[in-house]
Amino acid sequence: MKDILTLIKDRDPGEKEFYQAVEEVGESVLPVLDRNPQYRQEAVLERIVEPERIIIFRVPWMDDQGQVQVNRGFRIQMNSAIGPYKGGLRFHPSVNLSILKFLAFEQVFKNALTTLAMGGGKGGSDFDPKGKSDNEVMRFCQSFMSELFRHIGPNTDVPAGDIGVGAREIGYLFGMYKKLRNEFTGVLTGKSLGWGGSLIRPEATGYGSVYFAAEMLATRNETLEDKTCLVSGSGNVSQYTVEKIIELGGKVVTLSDSSGYIYDEEGIDAGKLDFVKRLKNIKRGRISEYIDKYSEAVYTEADTSLDHNPLWDHKADCAFPSATENEINEKDGMNLMKNGVKLVCEGANMPSAPEAINIFLDKKILYAPGKASNAGGVAVSGLEMAQNSMRLSWPAEEVDQRLKMIMKNIHQTCLDAASEYDKPGNYMAGANIAGFTKVVNAMLDQGLL
Repeated sequence: MKDILTLIKDRDPGEKEFYQAVEEVGESVLPVLDRNPQYRQEAVLERIVEPERIIIFRVPWMDDQGQVQVNRGFRIQMNSAIGPYKGGLRFHPSVNLSILKFLAFEQVFKNALTTLAMGGGKGGSDFDPKGKSDNEVMRFCQSFMSELFRHIGPNTDVPAGDIGVGAREIGYLFGMYKKLRNEFTGVLTGKSLGWGGSLIRPEATGYGSVYFAAEMLATRNETLEDKTCLVSGSGNVSQYTVEKIIELGGKVVTLSDSSGYIYDEEGIDAGKLDFVKRLKNIKRGRISEYIDKYSEAVYTEADTSLDHNPLWDHKADCAFPSATENEINEKDGMNLMKNGVKLVCEGANMPSAPEAINIFLDKKILYAPGKASNAGGVAVSGLEMAQNSMRLSWPAEEVDQRLKMIMKNIHQTCLDAASEYDKPGNYMAGANIAGFTKVVNAMLDQGLL
């Protein structure tokens, strides 16, 4: 593993998020390599950490003042051993090659766990849609797609939404793709319902995360009922995580965005959640406005000088980090443990730093890595692809039931793989081993590519 890390650090300097993702998976699968000598002979680890294709391109667009702006676009086509590349597009100033490679790498194993025929990819741009008019976002999306369209297709690469890319952006991207290719195909998922989208797709990542958490608790004969939960973020994933926790009888007391977080000791009920949805989805406001409506809550402004995130320093039973990568550091992990948290279920991608994960595993806290627990979003994207292929639209109840079954199967797959390699109850090891084994076996079946 040290040789692999040295290789990629020498070849790709400065990509710390990518190194972190590779090291986490690599350490978990070393027993698999020991048990299967042909994997080393075939250099599967060296091959799987190298993207099949990286596309980087210029995205010029004009703002409302007539000034030309230039951003950078990316698409990382990581691995197509089990199906066409599948993974979201992220529009955010933090986007760079390291972040997208880590996301694409994680996506490969996440997609493999869903049991659906999807490879892994990721893409996006350092463009920030916040504060932009609809026309500015449209012009950017059209310029972005005018290059990306050459590299994607329903049987090649099927992007979806991610941070900064919602139904509005997907609509503009799809419209440009349709115009350039003169075809109406399921090349993007996360579409609006009127033209090929799937019911339950907006809810899927959040719902799936909570379904996975419920399965974990069931192994200890517990449920989410009456559990106090900490949730970070306030976007799509967080909103529907809260919705499903409420439905299952739990109480959520926190939400956040980049400006800070709110703590509502009484709990965020359905009415308060509806306010948050309007605030974030329609007004595109800040979470601080929550206390203007609900004065009993407390707002704490983000402070980058702190060595921890105070959101994770409240008494609770469960934590659902659903904002961004590495939002829980070692001190946050200690605070969660000291404050009685018995379950950490990741709604975001890699939100827990390795030092925090070690605390969770050492203290026998139920810990679900994002590649398993937040796979519900891409799972329903896969179901959207299936519906598009058949020109059908399944009812919400059917999609939700399929989602619930997929998350139940992922949970069991993780447990089985962990037990097979003498790591009972270790969901991180189980997810990594199960996803890795499925992908590399497909790679070997297809020859040296």
